Amino acid sequence: MKAIETKDLGKTYRARVKAEGLAASFRALVRPQWISVDAVRGISLNVEQGEMLAFIGPNGAGKSTFIKMLCGILYPTAGELSVLGLSPARERRKLAMRIGTVFGQKSQLWLHLPAVDSFTLLAAIYEIDNAECRRRVAELTELFGLGEFLHTPVRKLSLGQRIRCEVAASLLHEPELLFLDEPTIGLDVVVKQAIRELIARRNREHGTTVFLTSHDPADIEQLCRRAVVIDHGGIVLDASVERLKSDYLGKKLIDVRFGTPQRIPALPGVTVSSESGGQKATLTVDTAVRPIGDVMERLSMTGNVLDITINNPPMEDIIAAIFQKEAVR
Repeated sequence: MKAIETKDLGKTYRARVKAEGLAASFRALVRPQWISVDAVRGISLNVEQGEMLAFIGPNGAGKSTFIKMLCGILYPTAGELSVLGLSPARERRKLAMRIGTVFGQKSQLWLHLPAVDSFTLLAAIYEIDNAECRRRVAELTELFGLGEFLHTPVRKLSLGQRIRCEVAASLLHEPELLFLDEPTIGLDVVVKQAIRELIARRNREHGTTVFLTSHDPADIEQLCRRAVVIDHGGIVLDASVERLKSDYLGKKLIDVRFGTPQRIPALPGVTVSSESGGQKATLTVDTAVRPIGDVMERLSMTGNVLDITINNPPMEDIIAAIFQKEAVR
């Protein structure tokens, strides 16, 4: 049995046509006009159990609609769908007991209660007895390092602390499949890395299937083995992350700050994207041409480097490159 199976899955919304002008607006109240909008168009996708899949695309591509159908929140209008051998639309309650969800901008915790109380309430919802609840909370508290703020109201936690509690809450009932929608959004570099390591460890030790959407290329690089890119409701690319790295994630951005004005040396594979008075610069590095370590060494040799930061290009740029390359093919 596969974790997720879809065949020609589609979702069409009925949208009201926006009227322009006072007279048209009045007529629209009496005789509204409607159009059909295809949010998801014939997606066929298989995800193996224990797989870590990145599901990416620009805003409005249909990612959220697709995930909501997988979770049983929305009913598909076309195609076939199976999640953990269940029909999400018809067996939503059974499915909810076997999946976990983390939405970076929406909380499943009660903001005015300590996280430990939210865990207790969730345990009751998932029909976990008290003894087992205490065992799992203790295990997750140690794994996620929640001890210092477990009894603090969620509204008083930092974003990083809250996200750690969110991920822990999603794992309380030991789900077989975990949906992660922007789990590291708004977090600093250290907390992001900690969250990634925890997710990877859960997959490694428990075989939890992970379905990830993210605008952070580092999430995809470090967590997933396969990436699916969609646009306008359809699949544009389905490839291994290794291929994604070699074909589309081969560029890095370096922000460097000098104590005194410096001239950036000309290097093959390195483009100066922006420069500010010789003391600050952003460089785009093609790692297939010039290793990132070599560039760092050459920059250090210029003298008086105060700070160097390495970043990935924005996900929007990566997706645009994918669309451009696939269109040529």
